[in-house]
Amino acid sequence: MQIALADLGDPRVQELVAFHQRAMLEGSPPGLSFALDLSGLQAEGVTVWAAEVGDRIAAVGALKRLDAVSAEVKSMRTHPDFLRQGIAAALLETIIAHARAEGFATLSLETGSGPAFEPALALYRRRGFANGPAFADYVLTDFNQCMHLALD
Repeated sequence: MQIALADLGDPRVQELVAFHQRAMLEGSPPGLSFALDLSGLQAEGVTVWAAEVGDRIAAVGALKRLDAVSAEVKSMRTHPDFLRQGIAAALLETIIAHARAEGFATLSLETGSGPAFEPALALYRRRGFANGPAFADYVLTDFNQCMHLALD
């Protein structure tokens, strides 16, 4: 496995991003999916990584700068063929290391609830993320939840 900055022009990366977008829309109540599409991932202040296994893109994940001291984990998705192989954990470690290197004090994320989200929630909790207040423009609902990790 190799983790590197993603080439958003790569059709393999685009396919996994599109898959993630569809899955989040299908698995979330109307108006409560905030997954970034390709244009959102191309925005200034967003850095995207891809994990490649052989000639396949196994996972993607992104970091979005919120302000001088905080950033957000975005668009974490592992292709179904590569689940439960530690790829998401390695990708998350890459994102956390980059956030620390950039001097961020807090790393946050917004995600959903329910069975489809439990594996991701378990990953985030194992890494030390804890539920907390809403941040940025998010609003907590019965479905949405926000998690935070102190980096200092």
